[in-house]
Amino acid sequence: MKSTGTQNGGDDFPGVSRPHGMVKLGPDLLAVGTDSYSGYLPNGNFSGFSMMHEQGTGGAPKYGTVAQLPLIGNISNPLSNLTVGRSGGYFNVTPTASNVYSGAANGSSVLQPSGSANSSSFTTAVGGLYTFSNQVVSSRVGISWISKAQACQNLEDEIPKGADFSQVVEDTKAAWNAEVLSKIRTTSTNATNLALLYTSLYFMNLIPTNQTGENPGWTSSEPYYSDIFTLWDLFRCSTSLLHVLQPIVYEEHIRSMIDIWRHDGYLPDARSSNYNGRTQGGSNGDNVLADAFVKGVRGQINWADGFAAMVKDAEVTPVNSDPDPQAPDSSTKEGRGALPDWLQYGFITPTFSRAASRAVEYAYNDFALYQVAKGLGSLDDAVKYQNRSRNWRNHWNPDLESIGFKGFIVPRTVSGFLATDPLTDDGYWADPYYEASSWEYSWGDIHDMKKLVDWMGGANTFYSRLEAMFTVGADPNDPGGIIFDDTNEPTFNVPYLYNFINRPDRSVYQSRKVAKNNYNIGVTGLPGNSDAGAMQTWLLWNMIGLYPVTGQTTFLIHSPWYESMTIDLSNGKTLKITSTGGDGNGDSNIYVQSLKVNGRNWDRSWLVWDDVFAHGGTMEFVLGSNATQWATGELPPSPASEL
Repeated sequence: MKSTGTQNGGDDFPGVSRPHGMVKLGPDLLAVGTDSYSGYLPNGNFSGFSMMHEQGTGGAPKYGTVAQLPLIGNISNPLSNLTVGRSGGYFNVTPTASNVYSGAANGSSVLQPSGSANSSSFTTAVGGLYTFSNQVVSSRVGISWISKAQACQNLEDEIPKGADFSQVVEDTKAAWNAEVLSKIRTTSTNATNLALLYTSLYFMNLIPTNQTGENPGWTSSEPYYSDIFTLWDLFRCSTSLLHVLQPIVYEEHIRSMIDIWRHDGYLPDARSSNYNGRTQGGSNGDNVLADAFVKGVRGQINWADGFAAMVKDAEVTPVNSDPDPQAPDSSTKEGRGALPDWLQYGFITPTFSRAASRAVEYAYNDFALYQVAKGLGSLDDAVKYQNRSRNWRNHWNPDLESIGFKGFIVPRTVSGFLATDPLTDDGYWADPYYEASSWEYSWGDIHDMKKLVDWMGGANTFYSRLEAMFTVGADPNDPGGIIFDDTNEPTFNVPYLYNFINRPDRSVYQSRKVAKNNYNIGVTGLPGNSDAGAMQTWLLWNMIGLYPVTGQTTFLIHSPWYESMTIDLSNGKTLKITSTGGDGNGDSNIYVQSLKVNGRNWDRSWLVWDDVFAHGGTMEFVLGSNATQWATGELPPSPASEL
């Protein structure tokens, strides 16, 4: 279902690509007042099929490189009405209207005689017009970031002259099945849920783009991945699932990030067209590296360099050489632009944009450094960064009240807290909070949850406050809505936080309601931007019945959708998840009655990487219609809360 999520802001890319492939062949349409972030729009002026696109972003439209506009017969309004067919490895379009078209059959002309192409390196638009007498024309196009010769070589390596079109299609389908779609298998026969499962797997594996051998910036023996769009979206649950399903790609991605630091000076938080930027909050590449480190990913990763890259983020303010017009106070290209305040005060003043939300993220980033420093035996660094990971507390105003609850993350100065409305003071690049409100960001530091539970007033108040997030009309300014924002990433973890007070039944209820009400296989099947597959990976974890805590080995347990699911962990290892008592679709009888992990009775609402992923394992759920208090064991870890 490659049209899933292409409209209503989902911005999924509906064209053709191999997993993590550099070529993403798809349609380009333009319309006044609307950006075509992944090339496609349901309505607009069709400009051709081009070879490169992004996937599911809400940032600036990119690429549209090497476009072809096929015209047949007598055409006046090229491809204004389309009959579209698409499947893995194949895209066809049939125009349904035509008129007179004139042109020289034996000559050529400039396709676009004027205009400009947005690029970091040139502003020349080029094109050509070609005519053919054959009714069917096969077009082979090679692209390269390096040279014309490399583009031709790439073409000959992958689609040599004389290659059979249908075989290329079948080879692409085979790559998707072998490398991606076969990684999760289920006995379900529900066509809708199967389409949702495998469509989600598809869209989470389009980017980052594997550009190994196609790096115009430097020559290196390390892998090279670009189109990271962005780690602010992806660190929360996507990179963890990439680790589970694509361990080779994942390790190469980590190595590439470190190599980018070696040559460009900073880890990327976002990267496209071989340049870093934009950083929306913290240096979230730190979180991605820490997650890999604590889960034992070693391979060919140079972890001394990896930690040095993280320290650069944590200690060196990036030069603001090209101020962002939307946030000119500090660099948004890479690193942590608000470090001067963070290092001097342990909080961030309004001197810097996004001060409150950046403080939440900087604390999480410093926890990531603590994890790696501890693992490498750098104990002084570990102590320093663990202490810094608690600095979100310096933005906590315990006296600020909103709809009956006290204590919120707020902007502040050296003199104290600033007035804010926790419900409405959300914003964008220049504001105190980025794309979420204080109500949402106040749940943000999952590494210090024990302290957060205490500061919110204890388990009972914590529970009531979580319930308020999902209560229609709790916000008096939005009587028909809820505070929880299913369209964006900052609240991805919120439905699962009930586990920190041993109420996983409510995690099941709230997360399942979000999944079932907001995701489907239609063109409007995503609640917000796909964000390089971030939305799809959130849904996949909901189907699996687990949720990762990035930077820790912890996974929070809720309940699976299917009666049987087998996850291929590579090297012959599998995680098999079974359930009895449910409906097999995740719609009813969703509550855990009991659980066995690797054959042992389990009373904790969480497990760790070594339990089921490192060597494989089993999870056996018994489900029912009534919520039970099956999780009576130890609460999930809260490492920053330790003395």
